Amino acid sequence: MNQTFTERYPWIKDATGLLIFGVMVLIGTILINTYVFRSFNVEGPSMEPTLQTGDRLIVNRLPVTWAQLQNIEYIPERGQVIVFKNPRYTVGSPDEFIVKRVIGLPGEKVALKDGHFTVYNNDHPKGFNPDDTNNGEPASPTSGVEKEVVVPDGTLYVSGDHRNGNYSFDSRNGLGYVPLYDIIGPVNARLLPITGLRGF
Repeated sequence: MNQTFTERYPWIKDATGLLIFGVMVLIGTILINTYVFRSFNVEGPSMEPTLQTGDRLIVNRLPVTWAQLQNIEYIPERGQVIVFKNPRYTVGSPDEFIVKRVIGLPGEKVALKDGHFTVYNNDHPKGFNPDDTNNGEPASPTSGVEKEVVVPDGTLYVSGDHRNGNYSFDSRNGLGYVPLYDIIGPVNARLLPITGLRGF
């Protein structure tokens, strides 16, 4: 009775099946990281007390993916904590991705004065404090050179939550505006440490 090749060498069939499974897992992981969610570690004090060094975050990619499918720009909500690619990143720098809070949207005027931000837009010509809806975050006063800026189209004005002193490199002090195309997505949850598990 003639045996097939795989019957004579069953280990080849097993190895091929394992290889195909591994490739499918790899492709699935890449697709999930690209279009569904990604995870990031927090480094540095810029988002204290909201986030601490070592916190493990899950970033929701779905809103960005959905906007791309509609061929429109994804604009996060004001007050959301987002992760984005550092617009000033250079190869070899450790800060390729940054986490900050959204303060100003495209076309709005953002003023820094008397220790807090004020945002002006068509709905609020007299201005409002963008932090009033953040459940008490951030807690620190906002320091920096007092000035008014208009957020260019296609960009965001962002800030860390640790705003007293130079703990946060953000739109106040050298980072500049964040292009919408550099946004990875809004932070959905903090997974680690377990004791700090929370949603955003």
